[in-house]
Amino acid sequence: MSVIETSKFYKGLKIIFEDELWEIVEFQHRVMQQRSPVVKTKLKNIVNGLVQEKSFRSGDSFSLPDLTRKEAQILFSDDSSMTFMDLESFEQYQISNDQIGDKRQYMKEEHNVLLLNYNGSPIDIELPTHVELEISNTEPGLKGDSVTGGNKPATLETGANIAVPLFINIGDIIKVDTRDGKYLERTKKA
Repeated sequence: MSVIETSKFYKGLKIIFEDELWEIVEFQHRVMQQRSPVVKTKLKNIVNGLVQEKSFRSGDSFSLPDLTRKEAQILFSDDSSMTFMDLESFEQYQISNDQIGDKRQYMKEEHNVLLLNYNGSPIDIELPTHVELEISNTEPGLKGDSVTGGNKPATLETGANIAVPLFINIGDIIKVDTRDGKYLERTKKA
């Protein structure tokens, strides 16, 4: 089993802490005068969705879970879960919305994702680094305003709200970074 230290933490990392599987939602390295450095984290329990804040000493180490990844496609979703199909075995799996969390806002039916399996059961998903989604609502675009660098709010077809450049219109297809929810580029004009 692999081990990782607090200095190598990153958002989305899964660790074993107190014999349970946790995902790092947020972390921040803090150096305080006359004390050893501390890493403040927000952890999400993968099994029950519980979120808690924990501080660790710099240099603490944690075991990494033995996760297997399988390519899957999103079949459909409802108010409580999403259903995925393993692209090799064609088996279907359900994962609760609590387990998926904020990743849901960048997913739509027929998108491909990686299913993360732990002890033979799907526990979470990994999104591609970017997805293409349609703008469903925003203020009208301004012609010729592609250089000024201004932004305006927009709603994606999945319901996510992001900031987009002023020239983007309803119906445009844009590329969005799934790690931070930022606009990358327009891929198709309406």
